[in-house]
Amino acid sequence: MKIYTLRLNRNSQRSRSAVTILELLVVISCITVLASLLLPAVQSARESARNLECANHLRQIGLACHSYSDSHRVLPIGWQLDRTRWWAYGWAGSLLNQIEEPALQISTDRTRPMDQLDLTVRSTTPTLFLCPSDFGDPTFPMFEEIGEHGTHAQESAEVLITLPRANYIGVFGTTDPDDIPPGTMGTGIFIQDRPHRFEEVLRGTSHLMMVGERTTRKVPSTWLGFATNGEDAAGRVAGYADLGPNRDDADECEFDSRHPGHSNFVWADGHVTGVQNDVDRAVYKADAQCRSLE
Repeated sequence: MKIYTLRLNRNSQRSRSAVTILELLVVISCITVLASLLLPAVQSARESARNLECANHLRQIGLACHSYSDSHRVLPIGWQLDRTRWWAYGWAGSLLNQIEEPALQISTDRTRPMDQLDLTVRSTTPTLFLCPSDFGDPTFPMFEEIGEHGTHAQESAEVLITLPRANYIGVFGTTDPDDIPPGTMGTGIFIQDRPHRFEEVLRGTSHLMMVGERTTRKVPSTWLGFATNGEDAAGRVAGYADLGPNRDDADECEFDSRHPGHSNFVWADGHVTGVQNDVDRAVYKADAQCRSLE
């Protein structure tokens, strides 16, 4: 009788230790719910970290601009044509010494046609010129532009040059840098063939956007320069303010980021802020111009 009781207790213990299918489904459901709650929080935390890193990149670019200005009494030229006028070197390449890239500075011989530069130069981008929230290939092809600018009629299959990708572009003003009448200058701080001085910023340096970001989903940008007959040529190193950042209905040469709700800018006094997607258009355009609007 005792033996029978012992066996019964053992069998009862075994039956109680087993996991039913229903219990397993409940556990899986709980894990799924927890994961669905935690995943957005993890992604949000990662984006916050990337946004801070992006802002830090822009802050260092702003410091580099001020360091360049202290040494040369002017800011870098937005872009400058070489002697052949087939190529233009961008403002960011002038800052390589200031961002501790002396070897790349030496290799970037701006007196030579760009397609004759070493392949390493044409495929290298300093980390400081890349937003960690954006993604894309390290280089992109620049095609010859066919048809009128703005018609999206690019049909060329001819690659003029392969350029290193970057995310930070100079503020040209409120007009498309690649679609201005001959002889017309932009109203921003980075324009063609003419350097600005901070003393010329009549609106005050704390009220002027100097450098902003653009993603590859708009149009790939670069720190190096461009072929003057290439697609969206000057728009590869400069952008303009019109409708607002991160707008699907904006031109491809406007500013754009992958940060939810805003795009980061470094202002002429060196501070960095995110400009909201719903910024007042008049304020946004005014902040892209060196002088007060009349």
